[in-house]
Parts: sequence; structure tokens; C-alpha cells
Amino acid sequence: MLKKLARAPTTLFRVDKFIVPAAARDEFLDQVSRTGALLGSLDGCLQSHILEQQSRSGDVNIVTIVEWDRAESIEHARHEVRAMQRRMGVDPQEMLLRLGIRADMASYSQL
Repeated sequence: MLKKLARAPTTLFRVDKFIVPAAARDEFLDQVSRTGALLGSLDGCLQSHILEQQSRSGDVNIVTIVEWDRAESIEHARHEVRAMQRRMGVDPQEMLLRLGIRADMASYSQL
């Protein structure tokens, strides 16, 4: 029997799903890994995961899931990620377009 973990009612999840052409995988995964390392170091981050699945079309499905203790932590994380991207000279929208990546990004709350 699985034991359900108790969660605070304010716990939030950021779930980003990407369909990545195989040729773009390494470049995209490098950026996702850098972002994931930053997020995992921030106060309020309870857990962070990067998941990968090969699709039949040859594309790669990459999903990132980050659990946050509250909405304010997510907002702080957005500012930190933007600052990191500016320092690195990365424009996330340009990168997605240039690499042909399709994204579905949203925040979720636990039921």
C-alpha cells in the first residue's frame, strides 16, 4: 500500500512540457539543466525533476516538474531565472523558435 504524503494546502507545482526535435536535444537539455540547478537551490523549492521520454516520431519529450512551498516562491524563482538568462544572453522564446520546440507550461495546485 502506498502511503500518501501530507502536503501543505499552499503547495504548488510548475509543470513544463516540451516536444524537442532530436537534433535540438543536447542544446535544450543543457539550458534546462542549468535552470533546474538554479531552481533547486532556491528557498521554497521542495523538489525538482527533469524527465525525458523518446517519442515514436523521433522527437524527445522533456518534462520539468518543480514543487514550491507557496506562490511567492514561484514569483521569486521567475525573477532569478530571468536574471540568469540575461547574464547568459539567452532569450527563451527565441531559443524555442530557433530549435523548433513546442512548449506547454503552467502552474498546478494539488487537489
